[in-house]
Amino acid sequence: MRTILAGLLLCSAIMRADGGAPAETARGEMLTVIGGCAGCHTADPAQPFAGGKRIETPFGAVFAPNLTPDPGTGIGAWSDEDFRRALREGIAPNGSRYYPAFPYPHFTKLTRDDIAAIRAYLATVPAVSNKVPPPELRFPFNYRPLMRLWDAAFLKPGVLLPDQAKSAEWNRGRYLVEAAGHCGSCHTPKNLLGAEKRGAPLSGGRVGGWFAPRLDGAARSGLKDWSSDDIAEYLSSGRNAKSHAEGPMAEVVVTSTSKMADADVRAIAVYLKSLPAGPQDAVSTPPSDASMIAGQTIYARACISCHEADGMGAPRIYPPLPGNALLQAQDPSSTLRVILDGAQTLTTPRAPNTGSMPAYAHQLNDQQVADVANYIRNAWGNAAPTVTADQVKAARR
Repeated sequence: MRTILAGLLLCSAIMRADGGAPAETARGEMLTVIGGCAGCHTADPAQPFAGGKRIETPFGAVFAPNLTPDPGTGIGAWSDEDFRRALREGIAPNGSRYYPAFPYPHFTKLTRDDIAAIRAYLATVPAVSNKVPPPELRFPFNYRPLMRLWDAAFLKPGVLLPDQAKSAEWNRGRYLVEAAGHCGSCHTPKNLLGAEKRGAPLSGGRVGGWFAPRLDGAARSGLKDWSSDDIAEYLSSGRNAKSHAEGPMAEVVVTSTSKMADADVRAIAVYLKSLPAGPQDAVSTPPSDASMIAGQTIYARACISCHEADGMGAPRIYPPLPGNALLQAQDPSSTLRVILDGAQTLTTPRAPNTGSMPAYAHQLNDQQVADVANYIRNAWGNAAPTVTADQVKAARR
């Protein structure tokens, strides 16, 4: 009888192991999708997670490390504690400190179980021997021991504790935004040392020549006029009746949010919609009448055929301009990028139809780009600061 019982217990343990491990690996895979890990750690699409992708920062360039299980150049020789320490504390197995282009200030909030799941998944990807180049940072930022001071000043380690006054959905959304999804890495402004400004969370930030818009409840340039459904649709498909994803956010939608579970997308929407407006945009002088008239003339010639006279365009194909939060952002970088470089409507399984906008970098001079930008940012009830020809010149560079 004891032999039979022992056998049954052994079979039960084996079944739990066989069923649990794949479940943990699958959860880890989804967490890497939520975190957009492949977006930074893949330079060659044929070698996912093998690192080597160049990441520009205001202080120079860094190269994403190899996350494959290769023991020589990847993380195959790391212990579980090495991996946890890297994500939670930003410290490599050799004791050196990572630069915050790696979002460990957000990953420090990950639960131990989620960290273990991510490691379990990364252990299953093909091992690739790929030694990545060293950072190319300017002095003194290339002196890595200085990161001890940076961490002491700006890193706040510790997991997120659930807010018992909020729903489970809200807490899940907060965890995805603040920890796994590290949205603040792009959408929170940085100080002179590259740390997120604590008093202005998710109030917008510059990213590689683009502006990641506000995700708080600010009027005009934030999400005050977006519903939870609007946010969920945007994250799932890359577009909604109010805006389209462009630039770095388009990549995030393709590689991350469009692949997430509907429940997680909804949780993010619920959390973001709950955020109050943070620091208000600075009051600035609107564009001159002359600039508005010149911009309207250019708009009538170059833009009206798709965006219509009233700016409403064809939502989900050509984005509407009235009330467009990104268009009314304090920083016009993203608007200028689209005008200069053109745009291609992002396609996802939920929104496969396409649309495109030509580039005007060679058709309009700096002042003309500034004028049409001023017009679309201040017509139809919009309101945004004046764009100057000097700003356009800088954007061209």
